[in-house]
Amino acid sequence: MVQLHVKRGDESQFLLETTGSISVEDLTQQVARIYNSRLKVQRICSEIEELAEHGVFLPPNMQGLTDEQTEDLKLKDEWTDKCVPSGGSVFKKDEIGRRNGHAPNEKMKEVLKKTVEEAKALISKAGLDVIEESEAQLWWAAKELKRTNKLSDFVGKNEKTKIIVKIQKKGQGAPSREPVISSEEQKQMMLYYYRKQEELKKLEENDDDSYLNSEWADSHALKRQFHGVKDIKWGPR
Repeated sequence: MVQLHVKRGDESQFLLETTGSISVEDLTQQVARIYNSRLKVQRICSEIEELAEHGVFLPPNMQGLTDEQTEDLKLKDEWTDKCVPSGGSVFKKDEIGRRNGHAPNEKMKEVLKKTVEEAKALISKAGLDVIEESEAQLWWAAKELKRTNKLSDFVGKNEKTKIIVKIQKKGQGAPSREPVISSEEQKQMMLYYYRKQEELKKLEENDDDSYLNSEWADSHALKRQFHGVKDIKWGPR
C-alpha cells in the first residue's frame, strides 16, 4: 500500500492508504471526496452544539426577530410543538434569534456533546472551504501531478511509498514547498551552532600571551629540573 499524507497549505489534514496502481485522476477525486466529507461532519458538529444549547431552529420567517416583532407580525412557531427534546426541555434563550430556546435537558445534552467529541476525534482536522471534485488538484513534492506520459498516469509501482500530497483548487498556483529539514532538526542545528559560537567567543577572550603560563614556555623549568626542585610544593601536610 502507498500511504498519502494529505495537506491543505502547510496544515496536515489526514492520512490515506491507497494502491500504487490507482490513477491520478481517481486519486484526486477520492481525496477531494474525503476532504469535503470531513468538512460536512465538522459543520454538523457545530450545529449539534448549538442545538444542545438553544434547541431547534425557528421557522425562517421568524429568525432574527425580537419577541415584539414576532407578536406584531402575528407569526407563530409551528416547529416547537413538533420537535420536543427527549426527556423534556430547558428554556435558554438564543440571543441571536435563530433557535427557539427550548434546549434538551442536561442528560440529553451530555449525549449530544459526547457524540460531537467522538465525531471530531475521527475527522481530526478540516480545512476552511469546500473543493469540488472537478476543481480539485493534487500536488506532490511541490510538483503538480499531471498526465505527461504513461508512467505518470498512476501514483507509482512501489507499494511501500510514503507521499506528501497537497490538495488545492485549480488555478491557485503551487502550494508552499515542504521544508528540507524538520523543525526538530532545525532546533538541533541551531543549538549546535550556538555552542560553537560560544566556544569561539571564549577563544577570542583569551590573551595572545596566555601561552606563557604553559609549562613548556617556562624558561627556568630546565634549571629547576637539574637542581631537583621541579615539583616542590609549599604548605602543611
